[in-house]
Amino acid sequence: MRKNFGVKTWIYPQPVLIIATYDENGKPYAMNAAWGAIYDNDQVVLCLDKTHKTTKNVIASKAFTVSFATADTMVSCDYVGIVSGNREPDKFCKAGFTEVRSEFVNAPVIQELPLALECELIRIDAEEHVIGRIINVSADERYLGEDGKPDYSLMRILTYDPVHFDYVELGNRAGRAFQEGRKLEEKSE
Repeated sequence: MRKNFGVKTWIYPQPVLIIATYDENGKPYAMNAAWGAIYDNDQVVLCLDKTHKTTKNVIASKAFTVSFATADTMVSCDYVGIVSGNREPDKFCKAGFTEVRSEFVNAPVIQELPLALECELIRIDAEEHVIGRIINVSADERYLGEDGKPDYSLMRILTYDPVHFDYVELGNRAGRAFQEGRKLEEKSE
């Protein structure tokens, strides 16, 4: 038996993305954006309303970074989601964030967040989807595993539960992608 809920935006896991930009004077801004994803091999898409200060900054600077909220930065990351940059010009600093200018795009990298996608704006479509090309991915070396690549377990990445309005820390590895299904291939032979 299944229960119907109608139209809901219940996608799991839903990333907790922190979008960082510079305004026209080079001041850093950040916002929490739950609606975003990989759009193509080297692109991201974000659903950002045109009224956001961040969207205005993206249009002006043609660049942004996308970082991932962590359990350790949850309070700051939630703050930049509930406070508008249109009303609070010092939101970035009040969140406790520090920035370093990306070497690749005209946007800030938030030092407190372990991983950043550094993006240049491709376009904003009629539905207000911000589409950016990933120019570089940078990671704080403290969050690299033994293989030299980012390790989600060290980062303690958050996901968003849109049903209960909770932040949930990404859990344990359940299996290996592109390997687990091979077990069914073996059974059919």
